[in-house]
Amino acid sequence: MLQNRLRIALAQYNFVVGDIGANRDRVIDAMGEARAAGVSLIAFPELALTGYPPEDLLFKPRFIDSNLCALDTVIGASEGITAIVGYVDRRSDIYNAAAIISHGKLAGVYHKQILPNYGVFDEERYFQSGDESSVFKLNDVTVGVNICEDIWVPGGPAREQALRGDADLIINISSSPFHEGKGLLREQMVATRASDHGVVLAYCNLVGGQDELVFDGGSLVADQSGAIVARASRFEEQLLIVDVDIESAFRHRLHEPRRRKEKATAGPALRPIVLDVEPPKQSDVTSNNLASPCPPSLRTEERLQDIYQALVVGTRDYVRKNGFEKVLVGLSGGIDSALVAAIAYDALGPDSLGLVTMPSRFSSDGTKSDAQSMADNLGIKLLTLPIQDIFETYLSKLSGEFEGKPFDTAEENIQPRIRGNLLMALCNKFGWLVLTTGNKSEMSMGYATLYGDMAGGYAVIKDIYKTLVYELSDYRNSLTDGPVIPQSTITRPPTAELRDDQLDTDSLPPYDILDPILQAYVEEDKSLKEIAAMGYDEKLITRVIRSVDLNEYKRRQSPPGVKITSRAFGRDRRLPITNRCRDY
Repeated sequence: MLQNRLRIALAQYNFVVGDIGANRDRVIDAMGEARAAGVSLIAFPELALTGYPPEDLLFKPRFIDSNLCALDTVIGASEGITAIVGYVDRRSDIYNAAAIISHGKLAGVYHKQILPNYGVFDEERYFQSGDESSVFKLNDVTVGVNICEDIWVPGGPAREQALRGDADLIINISSSPFHEGKGLLREQMVATRASDHGVVLAYCNLVGGQDELVFDGGSLVADQSGAIVARASRFEEQLLIVDVDIESAFRHRLHEPRRRKEKATAGPALRPIVLDVEPPKQSDVTSNNLASPCPPSLRTEERLQDIYQALVVGTRDYVRKNGFEKVLVGLSGGIDSALVAAIAYDALGPDSLGLVTMPSRFSSDGTKSDAQSMADNLGIKLLTLPIQDIFETYLSKLSGEFEGKPFDTAEENIQPRIRGNLLMALCNKFGWLVLTTGNKSEMSMGYATLYGDMAGGYAVIKDIYKTLVYELSDYRNSLTDGPVIPQSTITRPPTAELRDDQLDTDSLPPYDILDPILQAYVEEDKSLKEIAAMGYDEKLITRVIRSVDLNEYKRRQSPPGVKITSRAFGRDRRLPITNRCRDY
């Protein structure tokens, strides 16, 4: 280790909610690996011991006690290294906390001060907020520790630690979930905070899937000028080891007269907690994990890659963490089921993916051949279960009640319900999980069948608009292993094939018009007048808004799926089913 540098490690790992014993063991193993690499300080993500978010597990005292027992074991294994470990602290209330552990002792505890209570976050439901911005002295380096949301707010604990605590280095441990564009936004925020406070800022983020959330990692270190000097991979586990230049941060602050003025009015100095650790002998220590020169900043062109990786990671972790060995996809020959099959293949491999096609008399030769081509491209046997005879049995059974009535959505919806029954029967028999194939455009408009195509355990693309389905399909076909989705599947006009000559545009506006309206209403809460100002017809907007509002009851019964947008259905967007508020 060079003079005036501190070697740190950011343990960007996939911790599992509720698996406290396994999480504890991963923390201990990582401390050992970091210690062997000459690391002085290692940081783990927010609530690493419990997994994030633990939600109402936090109402179980035995769960909290178990995480405290795990912390005691971690403390006992911390000889020769300093570790910052996320856990739940218990006092008169519970806190989202960071334990500062050093040389076999608990040196201090930081309680998260700014508790997010928006979107997917409910931390005020569970935690008390902290009120102290302490700092620690490690080998003559002053270190501030804070947690996730604490760093997103200008000022806040980081400012206190920098000005009142003279922090050289601030460690932020996070469990910050992905949505489209979040990686670049997060990186810009970290760089800004580092520059604002004239400190080195190390940001350690969680990675992996948890129900509908995906944590994309992207842990990073920004220097005092805001330059990103190290960055971990995204959507992958990594122990990122970085030699932090502390002397440069100090020298930078010597040239900041504005900081001196701020410091003079910041309040009394924070007294650092001195950690009882001897400086490690690191001059001859090397590590394969030591960060190399940082690649260029995240680019907006990585958008489709990020979204696709999030879908793969979210699907893989939901399936594996819940103990399923195989998933089943109903392959219609359409683009939605083809994309879901490709994601499942990339997430789980061919041995864990089953494909079944269930044609009726309305299924075209084109969709039937495309389903077979898709299966062939993936190297997976396609099970064919025609449903026409079952459909005829239903129609015969209902003929008396339906006599004199035209063929309509009642008959149409019998078909996806038959398919849902067959899929569920196969999964019940073999212990598999059904992946549903509906997209966000359909779910917004209610263009989906309860107990039919909505039946399943995980809705992979429920937060993906139809126009983005096409983009992602083209992206998947551009990857190095070659096209897997038949081109005719991409170019054919979309259809549910539940009646003769049916097209989606019989029931829905064209997707290139529908999707921007949905985004404006569902994600941005724009009114009819505001959307009309974007250039769309008011009658069409009214129709779309009405459909979105009236189909909340369907969405409430849909399975979870990967969150991709900034406002997904479910935890992000919680509207009452029964309500008379109308925006049209």
